[in-house]
Amino acid sequence: MNPFGSVKDRAAWEMLRDLEARGEVGNGRGIVEPTSGNTGISLAAMARARGYHARAVVPNKVPLEKKVLLKIAGADLVVVNDALCPAPGLGEGSINLAKTYAKAQADKYTMPNQYENEQNVRAHERTTGPEIWRQTEGAITHLFVSLGTCGTVTGTGGFLKRKNPAIKVVAVQPTEGHDVPGLRNVSQLAVSRLFDRSLIDDTLEIDFKLAYTRAIELGQTEGLLAGPSSGLIFEGARRIIERDRDGLGVMIFPDNIFKYTSNMMKHIPGLATGNEP
Repeated sequence: MNPFGSVKDRAAWEMLRDLEARGEVGNGRGIVEPTSGNTGISLAAMARARGYHARAVVPNKVPLEKKVLLKIAGADLVVVNDALCPAPGLGEGSINLAKTYAKAQADKYTMPNQYENEQNVRAHERTTGPEIWRQTEGAITHLFVSLGTCGTVTGTGGFLKRKNPAIKVVAVQPTEGHDVPGLRNVSQLAVSRLFDRSLIDDTLEIDFKLAYTRAIELGQTEGLLAGPSSGLIFEGARRIIERDRDGLGVMIFPDNIFKYTSNMMKHIPGLATGNEP
């Protein structure tokens, strides 16, 4: 169960517990984190519940719903201009600004840094991988994931391949110039130190517009209210099914759709209008 609605709850909790164990938070010191929304929401909600203040640095391309949820979760929100955020979803400008806060106000902030923190990987080695292995009774043959911080794919994929090296890890990435929040194309992964290319067996590049249409299909045909990154993963899995024809695949749907309604309206005509009488 991911109480704040995304797979990032796992990484956020692992990073926060590690900071607590090392005495990096508390006594007036909170956290600052660059985020495309989900990790920030999870960190802010957990930190505030445990008595720490939180600051989130986000690109202004982040959907309005996420910005509002960050404030609801108790984060002090800093929105960075697009010019500082060349990569969709989470830009290098927001990362550098968060590092500046952590360095200049070290008595007030520490930065978990989801892009470099090995606890991000550890969270999925400890929870996601074992859960999938147990729930499929070891029969999994394919794992379908997207790429962002790469904690999910490195932690989950690494665990599963240690159990069975024959498992195929399939990374589904959006085409360049996409506007799917939180996702990165492989060409944009230099910012992450957690990406282990050796774990990836297949990389599929999918037209980012399909992220939105497939998300609609999941809601309207399966009752799964999953976000656009999940729609992208779903399309990738469909293509591998057509190719390989055999096996037991697991798709990791990172998030629900509720934080993306404004993006969905942008890409799916008619969502914001009523039906004809």
